[in-house]
Amino acid sequence: MTIRVSKLWFGYALAMAWFYVLLWPLLGIKADGLEFGASFAIWSKVAVASAILLGLYQLKKVGAFGFVERPAKVVGKAAGAVAARVPTWVALALVAAVAVAFPFFTERYAHDVAISVLVYIILGLGLNVVVGLAGLLDLGYIAFFGVGAYTYALLSVHFGLSFWLCLPIAGGFAAIAGCIIGYPTLRMRGDYLAIVTLGFGEIVRIVINNWMSLTNGPNGILGIKAPGIYWWNGKGFEHMLLNSLEQLYYIILALAVFTIVAVYRLNHSRIGRAFEAVREDQTAAELMGVDTLRIKLLAYALGAVFGGLAGTFFAARMKFVSPESFTFIESAMVLSMVVLGGMGSIPGVILGAVTLIALPEVFRGFELYRMFVFGGVMAGMMIFRPKGLWPAKRMGARSEERE
Repeated sequence: MTIRVSKLWFGYALAMAWFYVLLWPLLGIKADGLEFGASFAIWSKVAVASAILLGLYQLKKVGAFGFVERPAKVVGKAAGAVAARVPTWVALALVAAVAVAFPFFTERYAHDVAISVLVYIILGLGLNVVVGLAGLLDLGYIAFFGVGAYTYALLSVHFGLSFWLCLPIAGGFAAIAGCIIGYPTLRMRGDYLAIVTLGFGEIVRIVINNWMSLTNGPNGILGIKAPGIYWWNGKGFEHMLLNSLEQLYYIILALAVFTIVAVYRLNHSRIGRAFEAVREDQTAAELMGVDTLRIKLLAYALGAVFGGLAGTFFAARMKFVSPESFTFIESAMVLSMVVLGGMGSIPGVILGAVTLIALPEVFRGFELYRMFVFGGVMAGMMIFRPKGLWPAKRMGARSEERE
């Protein structure tokens, strides 16, 4: 026991030393010379807090908090039993009521953050079809987001088409792009698949950036129309543009609900079972009669459709698109949401999007340190909860698991 404790504190000392090595260049190297006071002040606070947490962890291991844990477990089981008796439709109705009433009790900044969260929920669920269900690692998913955004931008600026008409068109173009990108990768797996999808994602961004005659290159496209509706003003139908954040919130909320329902139905369909078969064991799926090439291509196309829908709304909301919005870091962010929340889990992806988009806004007051803490939390999650915040449940159980 003493040896284990010594190893634990030795690892803590190494971690704190490495943390200072990373922190000091950020705060100690300045134009007028080197400084150690600011970095040491922050490092000492983190070191003391970490030591306290480590001490509490060791006390928990030896059972020092048993007098609190036992009643807490009893209360937790009772609360879980009560929650299990609540019908699913009641919980969904409560969530829907909160989502609908959200703009009435919040300010403009909260509306802006909520819209960004809902956009990333759509992107995360679309990537979840490819990564979570089919098991195909895609590092260039943001390319479909860009295809949808530029499709609506071009159709709106040059042809005057409405947002609602361009939604299915942009989804169709994104699906075609998904097939074009997915076809050369059908026989690849693992790291090779990730590298190829990363390359195709960058190809799409570079083409958008250099095709001046079509996309206006790095200057982007201005003058994109907002979504509009026709309403009765007492004398006739009048067209009204939906420019306010409250109105845009309800549009993206409807798109997010549509995406959640579509992915849920897909997950519980025969195609969803085929996706999972390919993810678990592609060779066994082929032997059972699954056309793995067609299923993988379908996964790319379906996942790309949701990315195209999100891109269409993004262009309508910003009224401007440029290649800088579709970089690799955006693909990495969406993939982080899927992995953090739980691959294959719809509630997990939603929770991952809220965690990665909303929480950094909550801690915006910490300025430079919030992303530092964000990276540390992500690393800790992958160590202590690798399956995600809300892991997906298995659709079935194997015989050896029942035993």
